[in-house]
Amino acid sequence: MRTEQNRSPIDFNRQTSRSHGRSGRTFVASAKVTQQELRELERNARAEGKSLSEWSRETLLREARRGTGDAVFTELIATRMLLVNLLKPLALGEKVTSAWITEAMTMVRKEKHKAAQEVMQQYTQQTGKEASNGNTVG
Repeated sequence: MRTEQNRSPIDFNRQTSRSHGRSGRTFVASAKVTQQELRELERNARAEGKSLSEWSRETLLREARRGTGDAVFTELIATRMLLVNLLKPLALGEKVTSAWITEAMTMVRKEKHKAAQEVMQQYTQQTGKEASNGNTVG
């Protein structure tokens, strides 16, 4: 529960100026959180100079709109795939030909999206386990 001691002063001009030029918000999306999670959320909102409500709305919408195909993450996984496939023959002392590199790149192009989804699933499952154990992720 919030107390007067941990509330920061409210800039009413800034708080009310956000509502100009947009349609009214009438629906609520809520989530139950622990006291520790609430403190973490408030700390993040305060760090960006936003109210918890404003920060939460922006964060929820950004995540909802992001989709599952994060291009940077997918390309990072593709680079990892290519590197791993290149290092193995080099470590074994085998010659890597241009044809082999072309073939490896073709395989990576075909498989990178699936591989990225699998890696993201592993992170999601790991995060869920850590959260249920009370550990923080980060």
